[in-house]
Amino acid sequence: MVEWTAAERRHVEAVWSKIDIDVCGPLALQRCLIVYPWTQRYFGSFGDLSTDAAIMGNPKVAQHGVVALTGLRTALDHMDEIKSTYAALSVLHSEKLHVDPDNFRLLCECLTIVIAGKMGKKLSPDMQAAWQKYLCAVVSALGRQYH
Repeated sequence: MVEWTAAERRHVEAVWSKIDIDVCGPLALQRCLIVYPWTQRYFGSFGDLSTDAAIMGNPKVAQHGVVALTGLRTALDHMDEIKSTYAALSVLHSEKLHVDPDNFRLLCECLTIVIAGKMGKKLSPDMQAAWQKYLCAVVSALGRQYH
């Protein structure tokens, strides 16, 4: 179980309050697919991913970015039970979809870049530290089935 201070909880909530899932989700997944092109192999049914422009304009990529970020948002309401909250998704991604668990980390890195770009100086080092702790807890929970 992850231990959270009251300040960390406030910081994570503050970051989420600045996130528009419908904007940041697609941007994070688009960035991930472009920066780490090997992650595209899990999205063969999404159509054309052959260029940056194709990825940026692909509605299935955008939609899945919203789905991924909505799933990530779930942890905010379950910060004291993140592992159990993501148990079913961990099984799905490991046993059915066979997703490399490192891809969760890559997507979260891209999300942090998107958020930093949106928030600028308002994303203080303390806020970022709490945010990174939150993301690491979710990534660990999603990769739990692999261990």
